[in-house]
Amino acid sequence: MKKMLSGAICALLPLMARAEAPALIPIQAFVQEEQYYNPRISPDGKHLAVTTQVPVGGRTVPMLSFYSLPAMQLESTVRMPLFIVPVDYYWSSNTRLVVEEGEEVGSRERPERTGEIVAMDYDGAHQIYMHGYQMISLSKQGTRYGNDRAYATVVNLPAVRNSHVLIGSYPWDHEYSALYDFDSRNAIRKLVAELPSPNADFVVRNDGKPAYAHAADLEGYSQLWHFDDVAQKWSVDTQPKGVQLFPEAFSADDKEFVGRYSENGGVKKLVRQNVATGQRAVIAEDAQGNLGETMYGSSRTLPIGVFTSSGRPRMMYLDPSHPDALLHRDLSTQFPDATVTLAGATDDGNTLLAVVQSDRDPGMVYLYDRKANKADLLLTYKAAIDPDAMAPRLPISFTARDGLRIDGYLTMPVTKGDAKPPLILIPHGGPHGPFDTWYFDTDAQFLASRGYAVLQVNYRGSGGRGNKFERAGYRQWGGKIMDDLVDGVQWAVGQGKVDGSRMCVYGASFGGYAALMLAAREPDLFKCAVGYAGVYELPLLLKEDAGKGNVRYQSVTKRYIGEDAAELARFSPTQRAGAIKAGVLLIHGGKDKRAPKEHAFLMKAALEKAGHPPEWDYVDYEGHGFYDTANRTEVYQRMETFFAKYLGKPK
Repeated sequence: MKKMLSGAICALLPLMARAEAPALIPIQAFVQEEQYYNPRISPDGKHLAVTTQVPVGGRTVPMLSFYSLPAMQLESTVRMPLFIVPVDYYWSSNTRLVVEEGEEVGSRERPERTGEIVAMDYDGAHQIYMHGYQMISLSKQGTRYGNDRAYATVVNLPAVRNSHVLIGSYPWDHEYSALYDFDSRNAIRKLVAELPSPNADFVVRNDGKPAYAHAADLEGYSQLWHFDDVAQKWSVDTQPKGVQLFPEAFSADDKEFVGRYSENGGVKKLVRQNVATGQRAVIAEDAQGNLGETMYGSSRTLPIGVFTSSGRPRMMYLDPSHPDALLHRDLSTQFPDATVTLAGATDDGNTLLAVVQSDRDPGMVYLYDRKANKADLLLTYKAAIDPDAMAPRLPISFTARDGLRIDGYLTMPVTKGDAKPPLILIPHGGPHGPFDTWYFDTDAQFLASRGYAVLQVNYRGSGGRGNKFERAGYRQWGGKIMDDLVDGVQWAVGQGKVDGSRMCVYGASFGGYAALMLAAREPDLFKCAVGYAGVYELPLLLKEDAGKGNVRYQSVTKRYIGEDAAELARFSPTQRAGAIKAGVLLIHGGKDKRAPKEHAFLMKAALEKAGHPPEWDYVDYEGHGFYDTANRTEVYQRMETFFAKYLGKPK
């Protein structure tokens, strides 16, 4: 079988050898959005749903496209209402799709779900509005339901698709969550369960009944609820102190579940637990970090494997003898420099989608036919990117000044000669929860293509290492988090591969904050700093509209940055502008809700008052990151010129 797979697939493989000195790659190749993403195959394998970026005016807009398989013949493209995009979608039958709608808030942020759900046929016909605030007005037109003052999300679909879907509904102004069974053909709903806690993530058994739910208490801490079938009521599932348990999927007989488990804030492991006895066994773990995405293949119940998330991801098979595990292993041998994910299958298990991604390749989607033992290339996420011309991303690890292990990635430019390249540090956003991964990073690859080495550090507070590691960054925005970033830079310089006399820092969102904070705290370390959609005045975070009346939001924000006025001032770049020597470029959108424009204007004013005015790229109609192609292009053009000004053009 392996030999046959090799013959079938090798003809489709892109060359992945490292090029010695590629020609300068046009900025447009990096500005271009992923043309395709989130492919979903229908249960019978006759259709593919995928998000496509379609040019509209001066930008591209995500739309939902349907193709017939295996010919990849375009059947229809559906544009959602103005400013609304398809966030996720699920086949409820061979011909019908349930779609969660979202609103774009900026290119540096994932679309925000609006809580609205619609359904349509694969050709875009017979669209119906299933759940959302528009039900209030639709009820006046004779619809059955008129009280959807609530947010909703898809929870579960039955193993045998029958047009039904379980949807969680979360009222805006009431402290409870509801689970409904919807018929996607006519939007008729039936209440399945109610839970006395808001915004709960329901976990459903294979028999369609709820068993658990993840929620948050009034202080924003995670809480697990359990439904008692006998008593027919919910109760908080108490675990031993320091233990966190998150059930995810049930065995075919519903007697066991697989879930995430951690102790004392440590990394999350994968466990299998008996529902009746509570007996638990660890089935996968990685001492270096949390386990990442689970992979199901054609399985309708439990996952067949799970990826690690630290360093370069690797697959850990839960059932090495499963046919899909054997297939995945064989496919993976054909792509030794990439990661293969089985991302959907037909009901009969014969046809599967395989997504191939790497540090140098944004992604390709193959359609694998098990009977024919053949894989065909369907989609390339970013056709303008040549993986051969991209730079490898090297996983790194170093010890911070207080002894804590810190991980990250170093992207070295593909250049000729022995000259050490300048270094650009890119702190990621968040800071609590997000983390940098090995996969293709547009900013890192753009800068590497211009001859710069790029360092990305998963400082304390980042996700991927357990709650204890994440909590270690609380109230340390301008303290130990900055220490970790500086220690990472010093480690990189100490390796002798980069020019420590030519370094800059650039980041977006929290990364923008970090860039300006580092410039103030370490005035002699960096030649320049770029803040893109950053927050710079921490006291403003406690006054934002998003937190008004939201006890959980306020609790979490205070936990992140504290309430001490002196500390907030000390950790605000606006208050330390006088110490900044580096050249500064500020990039911001006037419609930014994540980092309101006041932050950028205060930072600009503070630098001007200090006699050190920044370069300024402000677009009034953009949000948390720019969408318009011309504006995105200008951002990269300005950064290219800005870094060359302070670091010189790399040789």
